[in-house]
Amino acid sequence: MKVEEQVRQTLEGLGVGDEAGVAGLFDGLRTQIERELAGLASADAGEQFRIRWLGRKQGLLTAANDNWLKPAPPALKRAVGRLLNEVKRQAEQSLEARRRELDAGSETARLAVQRLDVTLPGLRRPIGARHPVQIVIDEVQEIFLSMGYSVEEGPEIESDYYNFEALNMPREHPARDTQATLYVAGDYLLRTHTSPVQIRTMEKMQPPLRVIAPGRVYRRDNPDATHSFMFHQVEGFAVDTNITFCDLKGTLDYFFKRFYGEQVQTRFRPSFFPFTEPSAEVDISCIFCSGAGCRKCKQSGWIELFGAGMIDPALYGFVKYDERKYSGFAFGGGIDRLAMLRYGIEDIQLLFQGDLRFLQQFR
Repeated sequence: MKVEEQVRQTLEGLGVGDEAGVAGLFDGLRTQIERELAGLASADAGEQFRIRWLGRKQGLLTAANDNWLKPAPPALKRAVGRLLNEVKRQAEQSLEARRRELDAGSETARLAVQRLDVTLPGLRRPIGARHPVQIVIDEVQEIFLSMGYSVEEGPEIESDYYNFEALNMPREHPARDTQATLYVAGDYLLRTHTSPVQIRTMEKMQPPLRVIAPGRVYRRDNPDATHSFMFHQVEGFAVDTNITFCDLKGTLDYFFKRFYGEQVQTRFRPSFFPFTEPSAEVDISCIFCSGAGCRKCKQSGWIELFGAGMIDPALYGFVKYDERKYSGFAFGGGIDRLAMLRYGIEDIQLLFQGDLRFLQQFR
């Protein structure tokens, strides 16, 4: 007989005439309740169980008041009422406990899906590499800092005044034609060399000065293996009393020996720059053939690297230095070219293409 039918029948109809029989009837009811609770698989099923057994209008235990308690003989009413209340209380407690189990199970299942095992090794991020140009910049700075130089920087968008005029190149000067300038707006342009830093530094500082200025520069060049519209230069200068060309030669000879090795020799060839007088092209003996002549040095045994010279006294007028008291030298060269020779790179464009297969060689 279904439990619903049992509940909806009276005690007399079931043939229960004493407290032992009543207790047995409620034991069966408890067993049925526990069996159904054990079979609950979800919170929705728990709610359906509550309505089925404990609902105020249609619950089976609610119906027991009318079908079991009221018709019970007076001698059994107290036992039936007590046992009925116990069953209701146990059903409510068991339902609440089962709900907690179901909630904990669902939470455990959710956490199992989302579980993070902190003992597992993490995702390995690829280790980057220092860019060869930055490696060279750092080494150039280290060498000159060891000689007492300081490092200065300037804006990459520069005025015509600092980029040309204050460097002894007025608007009609033919030397401007060789620099293929990129103008931004009006008299502002992308600097074509780091020499403007020399003027800006001398404007705000008095001698003695020993300064280098590495940085990016820009020219309207067509890209090829040896040209790029953006590249890197280092400008260097020293201003003091009694500075001579010998100081310039000694400084650059020391630098190149530190950078490329003690076997390197330097050579100065007369040249022209608007902001130095006298001026020279600075060569080093070929680091590939030791001066014997090869494809790298075009069989000459020498490789041109820097331009240099004594600072033209005309520049001192722009920065209000006393040309009768002070003298100085300046030099400059391509950092990218230094790197290309150091690492045997034959195409400057490789430095700026961001190819990890290339850049990871320089760890």
